[in-house]
Amino acid sequence: MKVFVDTNVVLDVLLERHPLYDDSFMIFQIVDLERVKGYLSGASITDIFYFARKKWRDTEDVYRMMDELTSLFAVAPVSEKTIADALALRWKDFEDAVQYMAATESGVDCIVTRNAADYKTTVIPCMSPEDFIAYFNAHH
Repeated sequence: MKVFVDTNVVLDVLLERHPLYDDSFMIFQIVDLERVKGYLSGASITDIFYFARKKWRDTEDVYRMMDELTSLFAVAPVSEKTIADALALRWKDFEDAVQYMAATESGVDCIVTRNAADYKTTVIPCMSPEDFIAYFNAHH
């Protein structure tokens, strides 16, 4: 199973945002145990770096963390086609449109996000971390 993990779920873990941390961290564990293949978008990587740098301030620590993150998750590319297809969606939140198109182009089975309502017109199922954990436990 291939799972696209939205930026907000990663930031729950890296910024230790409680009470969201535990369920989001469980997604990391499932990916780490290779029970599913996890994906992040290339666009997420820059956002995650920005927020991590604000928190830790030590750029080398942030680079080490990013190395670990990108060894755990595959990076779904954001190409010119990704952007064009996202623009064509005309979603209110363009960042979500880019995430969705990167996920679509990567052939994922679902998107794990904290803002599933922004993805309500998608073909790919969207789940909160809690819902994904319940789904995963019921099917594996």
